[in-house]
Amino acid sequence: MSEAIGDFGLIGLAVMGQNLILNAADHGFTVVAYNRTVSKVDHFLQNEAKGKSIIGAHSIEELCAKLKKPRRIMLLVKAGNPVDQFIEQLLPHLDEGDIIIDGGNSHFPDSNRRYEELKKKGILFVGSGVSGGEEGARYGPSLMPGGAKEAWPHIKDIFQSISAKADGEPCCDWVGDAGAGHYVKMVHNGIEYGDMQLICEAYDLMKRVGGLTDKEISDVFGEWNEGVLDSFLVEITRDILAFNDKDGTPLVEKILDTAGQKGTGKWTAINALDLGMPVTLIGEAVFARCLSALKPERERASEILNGPEVEQVSAEGRAQFIADLMQALYASKIISYAQGFMLIREAAKEYNWKLNFPSIALMWRGGCIIRSVFLAEITAAYRENPDLENLLFNKFFQDAIHKAQSGWRKTVALAVTQGIPTPAFSTALSFYDGYRSKKLPANLLQAQRDYFGAHTFQILPECADDEKKVGDYIHVNWTGKGGNVSASTYDA
Repeated sequence: MSEAIGDFGLIGLAVMGQNLILNAADHGFTVVAYNRTVSKVDHFLQNEAKGKSIIGAHSIEELCAKLKKPRRIMLLVKAGNPVDQFIEQLLPHLDEGDIIIDGGNSHFPDSNRRYEELKKKGILFVGSGVSGGEEGARYGPSLMPGGAKEAWPHIKDIFQSISAKADGEPCCDWVGDAGAGHYVKMVHNGIEYGDMQLICEAYDLMKRVGGLTDKEISDVFGEWNEGVLDSFLVEITRDILAFNDKDGTPLVEKILDTAGQKGTGKWTAINALDLGMPVTLIGEAVFARCLSALKPERERASEILNGPEVEQVSAEGRAQFIADLMQALYASKIISYAQGFMLIREAAKEYNWKLNFPSIALMWRGGCIIRSVFLAEITAAYRENPDLENLLFNKFFQDAIHKAQSGWRKTVALAVTQGIPTPAFSTALSFYDGYRSKKLPANLLQAQRDYFGAHTFQILPECADDEKKVGDYIHVNWTGKGGNVSASTYDA
């Protein structure tokens, strides 16, 4: 019989799993490691884990036997069926109150389902977002746990010890019920898509319109990283653009311009549509990757489709061009995060989750891919008002976007006149202008829908009368030839 001395079990010895185990061991926890390919366990123990408080297990049964109760077992395996398969293998060896933590990039509906299924069996399920990549896992990731609230007291010490810290506070707190942890991670990844696309558009404009070299663009990003745009993604962009290949030329210019994706950005965009939330920037970032994948088609189109000749800014105008571009990036980033938190807020209502908004912003301040100085202001905004309707209603962000607006508009206008695609910059500005519009042309759209499909409309309060009352769904026979029967109404 194996002695139960393990504080924490982890299944999956790929890069993230190994580094998270080493991180936990560094913080004084005894970790039991298991991998389906058992030889990886032995190799890990003989090399990276040698001399640390890490124990190997050669079977699921042995893993469970070596863990103290309640058992705390984390899965860091490929999302989808592998997670379900490991849960099925674990169940015969677990007792009521034991905890299974899925730390992979699972889709939140799967986490909702697993939470409910395991609840019936007396097992506490936690779906936790883990962000920060290889380095984050090793030295401090952002952790976003959600699921069975009863599990939190048993995993809190481990999770907050191994997580990144921002101003001394752990970048980890309880997110909410069921699949809330994986939902928040999904939106994090969607915002990541948006941030990356915005940075790429800034790079493209500097290169094509600004006429800057990669080294000069690297220097600009380096300067930006000292101010309000201080962030992990701006920092690595600075480093990437300064990295030369063996022949002395920038390596980035040799990379095929077709972007990959793992699906989390797409999930965010689809969920935004399902919930009726205008998360336009993440959507455009996903579509931009899809467009990049049409490389052969784009090459053919470039030969036959005309556009304006790009005119580079003058040497005298370059400094102002870069200053305007920085403001466009900052303002668009504000819009992206405002949209992301709009979506999370709507999800809380839709799925009946009690979400911790100040903690979500804090969790993203360190360890994760979107970590930035900027998130400190979001944390402060939600701490000041946990029920904040939108970041744009907070004075800090109002002042910031008002200050940035002139440069933002000039940048988007310049891109349009020069024929440079800036889908993320442009949609951010369109959203802002739409959001601040007291009246939008949707009145005409509703009339069109009623005209061709009898889909009805509602009347403005100031235009109501005895025949057309506020709140009533009204159909008009626009042509005199149509009927008076309206179609059923629904929200979508």
